[in-house]
Amino acid sequence: MSATLHPPMAAGRRLPNVWDAVAILCVFGALIAVGHVAEGTMVPINAPGATDVSLDPVNLPNYAIRTTLRMFAALAASLLFTFTYGTAAAKSRRAALVLVPILDVLQSVPILGFLTFTVVFFMSLFPGQVLGLELAAIFAIFTSQAWNMAFSLYQSLKTVPADLTEASDSFHLTAWQRFWKLEVPFAVPGLVWNTMVSMSGGWFFVVASEAVSVGDNNWKLPGIGSYVALALERKDIAAVLWAILAMLLVILAYDQLLFRPLVAWSAKFRFETTAGATASDPWMLRLMRRTRLLKIAGEAVGDALAFLGGLRLSIGTRPRDNFTRPSRALDATWIGILVILVGLAIWRVAVFASSALTWPDVAEAVGLGLITLLRVVVLMILATLLWVPIGVWLGLRPVWARRAQPLAQFLAAFPANLLFPPVVLFIVHFRLSPDIWLTPLMILGTQWYILFNVVAGAAAFPGDLKETAANFRIGGLLWWRKVIVPGIFPYYVTGAITASGGCWNAAIVAEVASWGNTRLQAHGLGAYIADATDKGDMARVVLGVVVMSAFVVLFNRVLWRPLYGYAQRRLTLT
Repeated sequence: MSATLHPPMAAGRRLPNVWDAVAILCVFGALIAVGHVAEGTMVPINAPGATDVSLDPVNLPNYAIRTTLRMFAALAASLLFTFTYGTAAAKSRRAALVLVPILDVLQSVPILGFLTFTVVFFMSLFPGQVLGLELAAIFAIFTSQAWNMAFSLYQSLKTVPADLTEASDSFHLTAWQRFWKLEVPFAVPGLVWNTMVSMSGGWFFVVASEAVSVGDNNWKLPGIGSYVALALERKDIAAVLWAILAMLLVILAYDQLLFRPLVAWSAKFRFETTAGATASDPWMLRLMRRTRLLKIAGEAVGDALAFLGGLRLSIGTRPRDNFTRPSRALDATWIGILVILVGLAIWRVAVFASSALTWPDVAEAVGLGLITLLRVVVLMILATLLWVPIGVWLGLRPVWARRAQPLAQFLAAFPANLLFPPVVLFIVHFRLSPDIWLTPLMILGTQWYILFNVVAGAAAFPGDLKETAANFRIGGLLWWRKVIVPGIFPYYVTGAITASGGCWNAAIVAEVASWGNTRLQAHGLGAYIADATDKGDMARVVLGVVVMSAFVVLFNRVLWRPLYGYAQRRLTLT
């Protein structure tokens, strides 16, 4: 016979415990650190110490906090962009004709290109204030995070299993309810892994984002990126090692406090009818579950979100059973408008560049683009052959995936600039060709998009399908061809699109390497843009960015988009 639980005893279970004290101390400590660092953003640019960077390791904790806050601010903006832009591209066929190519172009535009055109805008919002520089740096980091996350949500929304969609129709869910009750949960596992790799992608370009230039004025925002840039400039190896250690500690901290609990939480959204392999809950998640006040607050937030997601709203979407064929006349009109707008944009670019460029300049940029294209193709093939088997192995073994998670994040975040000293010395010492030996730097930060997406795909692979394959004793090459590759293929395409675009972007950093007075330069479009940026030649910067964007869009249209369509038609679980 069970004991009666009296109201005072029940209320006692709601009182704070020691775990609440630990959690509250952590929360208040984080808020105090954020407030302390935020004070530095509300001062004039010319204030003492506002934009000064010192190589004293004592300053690294402060720099690490400031860089991390910039990255999380950019991550919040990236999530907002993902749930608006990615959803619109997946839900509207006509909008996709515009939004998907724009996304292709945006992921190919180098961060230097964004900084060139956006710094003046943010500086005009807060003239003479450090906040303007901070917003410019956050936007630059945003451009290295958002596109991958938007592609992830787009891929998930386009590959929702048909039987789940039919079930939502049977329950008469509105478009709003179906989005929050079905489509977002289905997208969560892949989005969590892509959020991790996007966070690491922000670290990869943090050196460029924290150095802000307007005309003859150059500012370095206090942060790990500026610390690394100054250490490389002064050839201070000890400072470089201190920066690497600080990066490692920061990545381990937010992996333990944020991403490990998120990965464990996202496992409950896997699409399967039988229980798959899982790892034990991380310590942070267990700590949060042991608290009482935070648990009550979490339940209240969860109930509020569930209420909002359950509202019977159907904004802008017709009922599925009343679906009619799209109007061809309206499609033709829409495409005609797009052609006119694209033509006007090309004409404006041509007018801007025609005064300083000639057709031989265009031919030179296109030729260098073909050289970089060859590098991208070779690197994508090598990265696929290496990381797809490793990603599948990790994704099917959650325990090992959790062990490898912080290491993969650190390697993905490792800036290419930090490898310039050994690479330059190696090439000079052995008199090697920069055209060949600088190439691996291009894939250094982008190969991880393939790994993280393949891990997400393998982790989300239904356990009942794995059991079926085991019961039929399907193994070897047949298992790869008929079981796992079709299951992870949509995820792989998402990672490959972002990785190939990232390779083009990284070419600006990788095709030019310097250490002290030694400068090595490979032939390619990235080196062309970097050289034009250093010289302040805006016409050639625009030409290089346009040619690079054209190559990326063409590459995506010829290869990746057809593969996306094939995955949606033939490889969606039903």
